[in-house]
Amino acid sequence: MEAVPSGFMDKSLVEAALTAAEQHGKDVAEVPLSAIAAAAGISRSTLLRRLGGSRAKLDEAVRQAGVDPGGRPPVRERAIEAAAVLIARDGLGPVTMEAVAVAAQCSPTSLHAVFGNRDGLLATMFDRYVPVPDLEALAADPPERIEDTVHAVYHALAEAFAREPRVLPAIFGDLFTRPNGTAARMLKANLPRMFASLGALLTAQVQAGRLRPLPLPLLIQLMIGPMAGHMLLRPVLQESLGDVLPPVDEVARAFAEAFIRATAP
Repeated sequence: MEAVPSGFMDKSLVEAALTAAEQHGKDVAEVPLSAIAAAAGISRSTLLRRLGGSRAKLDEAVRQAGVDPGGRPPVRERAIEAAAVLIARDGLGPVTMEAVAVAAQCSPTSLHAVFGNRDGLLATMFDRYVPVPDLEALAADPPERIEDTVHAVYHALAEAFAREPRVLPAIFGDLFTRPNGTAARMLKANLPRMFASLGALLTAQVQAGRLRPLPLPLLIQLMIGPMAGHMLLRPVLQESLGDVLPPVDEVARAFAEAFIRATAP
């Protein structure tokens, strides 16, 4: 039998590959050709002839069908990383499902299967690069001392702003230029989680008598505002001031001490 022409793949072979992968509980790329041949009802040598001597065409056909054949990071991970790189480089506006699919080397169909739509992809990516999960973990096991609590919050903020690719600064850039854009929608969706975590941390300190009982939104703004502003401006400040700019840890300590003094009972 002739080899499969370039750009064409018998659908029955794709279906056989997916069936064999399901039966073996593995990615298509990890399933032996003999198992795929058995699922297709042909011999391994016949399968190889139909593939032109290489399984690369079969893997590509499976990918075009919207399924990652495996042998590399899953579509979900590649897409999150690709979206982050595109956002850090170009901003939120130009990031489409098609652009992410090209950068992640997968099909748009695969992205829709995993994330549903663009907002689903961005929401998943935001959760990876914003500090909300770190703050939730901190609230679940909070330090006893107010100093340790504030330091831990600032550490989470600094890590999120400095994390490469630099997604969080790009999100704020989109928020400042497009108040009703994608970043605003994503931040609004995440604000309840962030306020719940910070609220739990600060309320416990207020109840212990270590902080004045100011309105919770103001307490949160007083705490995170200076550090967030510094991390947003830090790349520019570093280029202009060089070694005069204190290290991030020193900045965090200074802001923490200022917050504690400003909010002390």
